Amino acid sequence: MTAGEATVEATTTEGRRAALEAIAAEVRACTRCRLSEGRTKAVPGEGHPDTEVLFVGEGPGQTEDAQGRPFVGRAGELLVKLLASIGWRRQEVFITNVVKCRPPGNRDPEPDEIAACAPYLQRQLEVLDPAVVVTLGRFSMAHFRPGERITQIHGTHAPAPATTGARDALAYALFHPAAALRSTDVERQSYDDIAGLPRVLSAARARRAGPTPEPGNPPADDAPIIPPEPGDDAPTLF
Repeated sequence: MTAGEATVEATTTEGRRAALEAIAAEVRACTRCRLSEGRTKAVPGEGHPDTEVLFVGEGPGQTEDAQGRPFVGRAGELLVKLLASIGWRRQEVFITNVVKCRPPGNRDPEPDEIAACAPYLQRQLEVLDPAVVVTLGRFSMAHFRPGERITQIHGTHAPAPATTGARDALAYALFHPAAALRSTDVERQSYDDIAGLPRVLSAARARRAGPTPEPGNPPADDAPIIPPEPGDDAPTLF
C-alpha cells in the first residue's frame, strides 16, 4: 500500500486500523537502515485509530525491542502515570517513535536513521490526522519544531509543519519520560506540562473547526474524541 492509498482508504475506523497495520507490517520487515541489523523486533507504534492525539518519542529501548511495543519499560510506566494525572488512558491515544528500531545501547539515533524512518511516521500522521502531536524529547521535538530547544519550549505548542504529514495539528513539546526518571525537577515539570495538554487539545479542535459554530450547533470541544465501539475499552471523551 502506498502513502496515497493509505490516506485515501483511511476514512473509517476500520480503514484507519487497516492502513496503520499495513504500515506496521512494512516497518516489521524494514531494512532501510543499519538499525534493522541489531533489532529483536521493530516497534511500529500502537493506539486507537480514531484518536486526536499522537505521542512521538525518540526510539525503542531494550524492553520495547523485546516486545515490539512502544513505551512499555520504565519510561512507559511514567507516561501512563502522566496520562492518568489528566484523566486520560494509554489506549485513548496513539504512541510511536521517530525511529522504529532500537539504536544500539540506546544511543541517539543518527540523522540518516531518522530520515530512513521518516516516511513511516509521515504515513501514520496522514492516516491518523491528529489534532495534537505530543513530542517527547528533543529528537521528536526537532522533527516537528526544528531549530528550537526543549529546555526553552517544553509545555508550549506551535503548528506542526504540514511536510511531516500532520495536515492541521499543533505540536506540543514535553520532556521525554526517560529524562524525568533521571531528574526529579524534570519529572515535576513533566506533570506541570502535561496538565496543559487538554487545553492544547481544545485549542487544536477550535483551530480545526474554523469559525465559531452558529447557535444550536455544539462547539468543537464538545465533540466526542472516540466514538464508542462494542468491546472497545476506549471512552467516548478525553
